[in-house]
Amino acid sequence: MNAPHDVPTAAELLESVREWLIADVLPTAEGRLKFHTRVAANVLAIVERELVLGPAHAEAHSARLARLGVSDDVELAAGIRTGRFDDRLPEVRRLVAESIVDKLEVANPGYLER
Repeated sequence: MNAPHDVPTAAELLESVREWLIADVLPTAEGRLKFHTRVAANVLAIVERELVLGPAHAEAHSARLARLGVSDDVELAAGIRTGRFDDRLPEVRRLVAESIVDKLEVANPGYLER
């Protein structure tokens, strides 16, 4: 929780709206409204996860970039294109894979379970 804000947190508010959509709106919705209700619930879940996991993911991502000696993803991509990391490809693959896992934990953690 970020001071000066109290409970419920932003993530908790999103969770309650998402649960309401799933429990109360979705069962009675049909057609287009049902589809858009599912989309809205998924969007809320993504935002909820990003609020909860985002700070740790950002810190881990910055640390990964620092280990490679770059300041951001643009510099990393440029380094990969120019061959700067050719002698460190296993490390680069591992660090990029860790970033992809972080992204999936927010976007759709179900993909990680498969």
